[in-house]
Amino acid sequence: MKILITGASGFIGSFIVEEALRRGFETWAAMRKSSSKAYLQDERIHFIKLNLNSKEQLVEQLKGKDFDYVVHAAGVTKCLNKADFHRINTEGTKNLAEALLEVKMPLKRFVFVSSLSVFGAIKERMPYDEIRESDTPQPNTAYGRSKLAAEQYLDSVGSRLPYIILRPTGVYGPREKDYFIMAKSIKQHSDFAVGYQRQDITFVYVTDVVQAIFLALEKGENGRKYFLSDGEVYQSTTFSDLIHEELGRPWWIRITAPVWVLRIVTFFGEYVGRITGKVTALNNDKYNILKQRNWRCDIEPACRELGYEPKVQLKEGVKTTIKWYKDHGWL
Repeated sequence: MKILITGASGFIGSFIVEEALRRGFETWAAMRKSSSKAYLQDERIHFIKLNLNSKEQLVEQLKGKDFDYVVHAAGVTKCLNKADFHRINTEGTKNLAEALLEVKMPLKRFVFVSSLSVFGAIKERMPYDEIRESDTPQPNTAYGRSKLAAEQYLDSVGSRLPYIILRPTGVYGPREKDYFIMAKSIKQHSDFAVGYQRQDITFVYVTDVVQAIFLALEKGENGRKYFLSDGEVYQSTTFSDLIHEELGRPWWIRITAPVWVLRIVTFFGEYVGRITGKVTALNNDKYNILKQRNWRCDIEPACRELGYEPKVQLKEGVKTTIKWYKDHGWL
């Protein structure tokens, strides 16, 4: 069986590649010229350059190929220009799907890695209820809107493409860079939280996302959409408490600021990013993500239909992740 993985050099993508190799797939990693191969050193990997910005080029690049499966994990979570979210996450998905259809690729399955962020800040009246597939998406970030638009495009294709959509909540694990910022801050003796209203947070360890991807390849029903988490709900301080413990409990100052303070910080963060040309973690999208209070989601359909069983709970996952950061000189 041949599998094509886009975003293969990224955090989640590199783990998908490893699992595909472990399962004996002929594994093709889609790369850009600028992509790093740091986590793609296995000599069994086949590399292919794909330009997701151009359907025409994709058609030429995919001609003559006969992949059985495609996992589309390429995308961006941070951009200087909001239009880039749509160009990369939405149009890139559309270009790839249309190219696969044009070359008549005999696919058994196309799995699109979307995000819980497509739903935005819904069900935020306490007691919080789980976000379900039947709820109406109301994305409150440019990232979420771009992922939702990609989903809607796939829905418009219908049965012509055997697609399944996965919507993981916050994904963490070794190699991840955004949650790493929190670990670095705690090591440097500070932790920052936002808002005084209770915040219910969910997480999913990267290998559990990978597990779900391969279950979807095997068992998923065309057109279905599945939420992914570890099945638990945490409070806003739980993650930082576990990081603090794994770092040996250094002295720290925990600051909880009102939401309006975050609004000021992210406004200037976005402004500085535009001046310097560097994407900052504290931007306008991040403001909406951090102020969101309810990240509960219903994973029962994934468990029932795919056989998804989260293997890694937060305490174990944080322990493994912090150890990796230490072992690789990140902390």
